[in-house]
Amino acid sequence: MSRTFEIVTENAIDGTPEQVWDAVTTGNSGWLWPMEVEPKLGGQGPYGSVVTAWEPPKHFANHMEAEGGFYNTLDYQIEERADGKTWLRYLHAGIFLQDMDDPTWANQYDGVRKHTDFYQHTLGQYVHYFAGQQAAYADVQGPEASGVADAFQTLQKAIGADAAQEGDTVRFAVPGVGEVSGVLDYSTENFAGVRTEQALYRFFGRNAFGAVVGMTVHEFGNEARESAWQDWLNGLY
Repeated sequence: MSRTFEIVTENAIDGTPEQVWDAVTTGNSGWLWPMEVEPKLGGQGPYGSVVTAWEPPKHFANHMEAEGGFYNTLDYQIEERADGKTWLRYLHAGIFLQDMDDPTWANQYDGVRKHTDFYQHTLGQYVHYFAGQQAAYADVQGPEASGVADAFQTLQKAIGADAAQEGDTVRFAVPGVGEVSGVLDYSTENFAGVRTEQALYRFFGRNAFGAVVGMTVHEFGNEARESAWQDWLNGLY
């Protein structure tokens, strides 16, 4: 059975094609994680990949291969629309370690698909509110205890997402950071996003996919204060 997968999303982003291009090629720390790309066709991409499309500001892609038939392809096609927004078609294709008939294949695909939706939403938030800015970035993982079934519900309650809807303001305190007050810009069963005037905070319920609860910090103008966020997340569990 096949182990390959392909995920395609199409989204309208409130920004110019140039802003979207810069976000996916040089501004990754602001919405995903820090990566470097050699800006040319055939250049070196993230994680040993090769740039297979470099057409600013319309088309960027990279591809990598490894032993055992493993490969990973990321493809961004960017198009200006008449309404002033930018249309982004994103493709992620690759291969899982398990065959499609393995019980864990569907859970892996579900996890990748839902992460993709969250990341693409965050890209849109970055372009609209923080375009062109570099971020101080931190990736914070919860303790082993945050891998239980209801762990993400604990985090949702801690940030006020359990009693709020997308677009509402939430407030919570983090020792060493202070009071966080921002818009709940994304809220699903397994993910939450909070946007403040100077940061994007992304929360991941990866306990649903066999891992632990985690979060990423994207600070524009401040340090990431990773240790403070780590202590706060550990303290929830």
